[in-house]
Amino acid sequence: MRSMMIAIKMTVVLTVLLGILYPMVMVAVAHIAFPSQADGSLIYRNGVPIGSSLIGQNFKSSGYFRSRPSAAGDKGYDPTSSSGSNLGPTNKSFIDSVKQRLKIVLEENRGVQASQVPVDMVTASGSGLDPEISPAAAEIQVQRVAKARGVNEETVRDLVKSHTRPRWAGFLGEPGVNVIELNLALDQLPSGQPTAHK
Repeated sequence: MRSMMIAIKMTVVLTVLLGILYPMVMVAVAHIAFPSQADGSLIYRNGVPIGSSLIGQNFKSSGYFRSRPSAAGDKGYDPTSSSGSNLGPTNKSFIDSVKQRLKIVLEENRGVQASQVPVDMVTASGSGLDPEISPAAAEIQVQRVAKARGVNEETVRDLVKSHTRPRWAGFLGEPGVNVIELNLALDQLPSGQPTAHK
């Protein structure tokens, strides 16, 4: 009976400490030290949340940069359906989807050759939620976006450069361009077109 009482007391104490107090302290510390990240890295426009810098979106207007394809959900970028396609490189469905995506990229970005299209523009990421594209994927879209907005290509190219994340510590990972942040910066250009965030 004595051993059982000790076990019950320890269970109660550890439940209170590790199941209630510790999570509350961690949440409080996160909100104080990293408020944006603790709230999901939300991006606001005019005080209204329109997305997260951690989750991609499906931009359709020619005046916006396109995100990496997504296999998460029917329309893509659904965080409740996060997953890759799990199709191998020799799978016919995978090959067909890559060909279809390549066709769309080439149709939308006139003058771009198939050999210039980076792999991240025709394949989905493992999570299907990737918010970034490679600098090369952004570069092939500069001409289309500049033309649709009626602005100089160099202006758009400079914006891409200023929104390109470098390798971490200078050598880890690959550079990336956060598409939603870049597209919101485009809306700040004097042309003001287009004004919707998609």
